[in-house]
Amino acid sequence: MRPWFRRIPTVLGYAAAVLAVAALSVWLSVRVTPLQTVTPVGQTVQVGAATPDLSMSGPGELELFGQVIPTQPRFEGPIRPRLKLTHISFNAQATALTKPGGAEAAATDLSRQLTAAWTRYLLWETLVATGFAALIAIAVAGIRRSSRTTMLKMLGVAVAGVCALNALGVYLLASATPAALRQVRGIEDLVGPSTPTPVQAVGAPARPGVQAVVLGDSTAAGIGNAPLDDPTPTDKACGRSKDAYAVYLAAANNWNTLNLACSGATVRDGLLGPQQRGTTEVPPQLAVALKATKASVIIVSIGANDIHWSTMTALCAAAKTCDDKASTAYFQQQINAFSADYYDLLDNLAALPQHPRVLINEYYNPFGERLDCLKNQNITTAKTKTLKYRLDELNSVLRQGAQTFGFTAVPQHFDGHRLCSKQPFVQGLDANAPLHPNAAGELAIALADQQALSRTGTSTGTGTGTPTPSAGAWAGNKP
Repeated sequence: MRPWFRRIPTVLGYAAAVLAVAALSVWLSVRVTPLQTVTPVGQTVQVGAATPDLSMSGPGELELFGQVIPTQPRFEGPIRPRLKLTHISFNAQATALTKPGGAEAAATDLSRQLTAAWTRYLLWETLVATGFAALIAIAVAGIRRSSRTTMLKMLGVAVAGVCALNALGVYLLASATPAALRQVRGIEDLVGPSTPTPVQAVGAPARPGVQAVVLGDSTAAGIGNAPLDDPTPTDKACGRSKDAYAVYLAAANNWNTLNLACSGATVRDGLLGPQQRGTTEVPPQLAVALKATKASVIIVSIGANDIHWSTMTALCAAAKTCDDKASTAYFQQQINAFSADYYDLLDNLAALPQHPRVLINEYYNPFGERLDCLKNQNITTAKTKTLKYRLDELNSVLRQGAQTFGFTAVPQHFDGHRLCSKQPFVQGLDANAPLHPNAAGELAIALADQQALSRTGTSTGTGTGTPTPSAGAWAGNKP
């Protein structure tokens, strides 16, 4: 009989194997266990676990419009919550909040349901992990052609290992997670403290005769195109044009349209907060829009300035490559920050008392397959592919956010009319506003919005129903 100490390496080897099987089973189970869905106060939230890591504490994960954002609360243990916001019904929220004590009841309901969903998820995760461990043990026993007795022993040890690891990693080290989830009183608690109070109307005169409002950045302002015939100082500061898509939609539908878009606007500095343009302070666009109390349509073009699209494009042109780790990490940081700000904007739009039809315009890709007109700008096919990928990710956030709130996302396609084509819809690099839509591009955006309104059955006034360009509208569309 061998001395006991000579069996130590064998015992340690078996223990390491059991630990490896248990860890692999838990890791696999976290990736495949279905998220648990809860619907507190008109919000649909799915609750699961983030992929385990070796740290003993850290933030959880919030999937917001396809972007994974670290949660503001920190959680103990290697397995931490992952929450996914998939749907918001503002009518249901409003109904609950207007009841006596509704706000407190809604917050309590959210925290209670999140905690219950976390508990349910862990039970399912334990069962799934146990199943994986059993499969691995049976497979190993089959490969080794072990006897039935040995196989049952291996099965029992594997299952026990999974249960022990779960008990340690989840039920012990992460025992404080339910209490932390009970402190979550709203989605804003997960995103962080930057969420502003709801936007209030500014002291501008009421505009009950306005049927449609356009909010956004330089794309919606129409910068670089013909200026308005009688512009105000704010119109000049914001670069608003008579060839902006808002003007075409107004003509097509016989609307009184209020175009509040401003060049350089972001969600925080422009739409929800004031924006400084030179010596002119532009009031928050949404605060002005609140004065249009009868507006049935609101169209939004936002996001490019939030992720610093123009800066990224310029740096991409100057650099050897656009997909290096530093620029990719910077872009991911910007898109995550925009996702949180975008949620605040959508939440404010959903709270508008007249419940207008909201269109969220996606962005067009300015770069086509032909790049001969850009050969002196260090723009290559590989670089345009990277820029397109990042633009697609921005559009995905815009689209998923609109869908979550029940709004309409409108894709914009300039196929056949991008840079270097015979009739481009975008301004060239030597134009007043490079890569922005020219008059024909603004008309194309108006047509896409018009079609979206027609599909949703939104009343489009008494006009012709088709945006008609002025003589100057095609000036930027000449070969």
